[in-house]
Parts: sequence; C-alpha cells; structure tokens
Amino acid sequence: MDSMKIKEIVNYLPHRYPFLLVNRVLECETGRYLKAIKNVTINEPFFPGHYPKQPIMPGVLIIEAMAQATGLLAFRTSEEVASKNCLYLLVSVDKARFKRQVEPGDQVIFEVELLRTLRGMWKFNVVDRVGDEIAASAELMCVGREVES
Repeated sequence: MDSMKIKEIVNYLPHRYPFLLVNRVLECETGRYLKAIKNVTINEPFFPGHYPKQPIMPGVLIIEAMAQATGLLAFRTSEEVASKNCLYLLVSVDKARFKRQVEPGDQVIFEVELLRTLRGMWKFNVVDRVGDEIAASAELMCVGREVES
C-alpha cells in the first residue's frame, strides 16, 4: 500500500490553497482503494461565515474533498498526473448522507473504493469518518477531460 504526502498530492491534483482539501494519503491500492485525511482547522477560510458562533464544514466542501480523494485514486490507477490540459470532473453525486457535523479540530478520514470504470467514467463509494463515527458517505461519478489551455 502506497502513501502520499502533500508534495506528491499536488502533482496529481490541480487544486491549490484554499481549495486543496486532502492533506495526506495514508493508503492507496491502485485500482481498488484509497484512504486519505483532511485536518480541519479553525483557520479554514469558510469558517468565519459558516457559522461564526458554531463553525461547521459545509457539506458541499465535504463532497468536494471526497471528489479530490477519488481523483487521486483515479490518477494513480491510470498512471497519469494532473496537467493544465486535463481536469478530473465530478459528474454525479448519489446517495449522499451527512451523519455528523465536521468541526475545527476534526480529522476526516476518507475511505474511497473504486466500484467500476466504463468509457472514461469512474464510479466510487466514499465513506468519511471522524474517529469511529461516520460523518458522510456518497457514491461519486467522475470523468477526466481534456481542456483548452
């Protein structure tokens, strides 16, 4: 099982601060599974407005972090790296469930399972945990696309 630190993650994902939401990959089994983390701090740029008296990580950003984790597994599986001519795009979110709020100080662990690939489409099941509790889960479908530079 491979791991990745942030210096390697930025070679695979085009996202940068403040939108890079995966801090480290703990395990990666090419073509099957990936386990990654996001350390949530009070310094996140969205907390002053979501919400000032009760900071909660927005659900859409949890889904975005899931998508980034799936992108890492897809790029590792296809043995490609991100480039300015290729983007990995989220095309569907199904069965999304939020079971626990994600707050400053939490460490979210993303468990990504590749379900199938078909004609460039990738389907994943993702479960996010904080400690032993499930925070969120969803099925995501993504696709890699060439873009004009």
